[in-house]
Amino acid sequence: MSPTPPETSQTSPAAPSSTRRPRLPKVPFWAQILTGLVLGVLLGWAARSGDVDWLGTGLEKTGDIFVQLLKLAVAPLVFFAIAISITNLRNVSNAARLAGRTLLWFLVTSLIAVSIGLAIGLLTDPGAGTGLSPEDGARPESAGSWLDFLTGIVPTDVITPFTELNVLQIVFMAAVTGVAALKLGDKAEPLLAFGESVLALLQKALWWVIRLAPLGTLGLIGNAINRYGWDLIGQYATFTADVYIGCALVMFGVYPLLLGLVARVSPLQFFRGAWPAIQLAFVSRSSVGTMPVTQKVVERLGVPKEYASFSVPFGATTKMDGCAAIYPALAAIFVAEIFGVSLGAQDYLLIAFVSVVGSAATAGLTGATVMTTLTLSTLGLPLEGVGLLLAIDPVLDMIRTATNVTGQAVIPVLVSARERILDTTAFATARSFDLDSFEPAATAPEAKAAPPVPAAS
Repeated sequence: MSPTPPETSQTSPAAPSSTRRPRLPKVPFWAQILTGLVLGVLLGWAARSGDVDWLGTGLEKTGDIFVQLLKLAVAPLVFFAIAISITNLRNVSNAARLAGRTLLWFLVTSLIAVSIGLAIGLLTDPGAGTGLSPEDGARPESAGSWLDFLTGIVPTDVITPFTELNVLQIVFMAAVTGVAALKLGDKAEPLLAFGESVLALLQKALWWVIRLAPLGTLGLIGNAINRYGWDLIGQYATFTADVYIGCALVMFGVYPLLLGLVARVSPLQFFRGAWPAIQLAFVSRSSVGTMPVTQKVVERLGVPKEYASFSVPFGATTKMDGCAAIYPALAAIFVAEIFGVSLGAQDYLLIAFVSVVGSAATAGLTGATVMTTLTLSTLGLPLEGVGLLLAIDPVLDMIRTATNVTGQAVIPVLVSARERILDTTAFATARSFDLDSFEPAATAPEAKAAPPVPAAS
């Protein structure tokens, strides 16, 4: 009979686990954002009610630094994203047709969105009963105009658009660079490889900024509460409700109808897959800042990588149903009522025209001042009305940006489905993911041909 092994030999393997410390549960990104939002409201209220200057200053600087970090990455990110996205079209069958269909649906949905904004504004009279007067407004330091829009597309040099963050001029230079690279063919490969590496680096750096969104949310919301207080909600209640209702109708009414009736895919499945980008857009208030996540969810929904790498960056700089369609329509009606200006049918047609054509003037960043001043100046309304709107802008910008990004994800799915290049299996199995697990693409899409596009029926 063999001797019994020492007791220590049986217990020794378990010894290391007994000294291991329990790991703290990981807080989901959405919970971090919600915490930042709640703390921002509480700290903003405390700073205002207690007249705590240092706390108010801290909240303002925290929000400003977050926005500045987002802006820091925007100019190079837009340039390389647009340029590389155009060159990636060489791997897509019928690229010109896909680009044309994408632009067409951008215009169609913008027209629908601005029509909804006008209808809600005419039904609710958002400027009536606010207690605001023209004296409460202040003329903005800079304003958009059609002359600036038309003559400002072509830059005078290659440096100024980046230093002044003129996104329209950056898009122009990027488009020219991308088309030129396509024409050069193999000679441009070293430049394209460099551009793809820079784009991956910028997306990685931008993601580090996005991870600060809970802190940025705390500062932005806290500063808004500290500066304007709760009285702001009462004065702008109808206008705020109009913007949120209009955006909700487009997000959860128009887009699902298009997905179900035109694309013939499940709207619920779309929102399940696209939710990470939508929630990030709501808190970051930046379409360009959300762009890496938007492209990721679009690809997970079955859109070919080569087409997604074109349509998403293009949409992030031009597809603005919230900021450039619903909001300017309501803002124009709101300002006209405050200043006692009567708008006619021709004015409403002008608003629709500005919204559909002028979306490219919107930078894809926080705020919609450029588009608002462009609309007001076209209608001949006082630009001091912009000052009235800036007070409530941070609260409105969240839902506007979420609407923008939802549209930027819907159109690639819709076009892909219509052109029969959508991976229906990937779409059906796409699921939401926690943003903590997201990593920007480290490499550019592989050079492979997309499925052929059938002839139009």
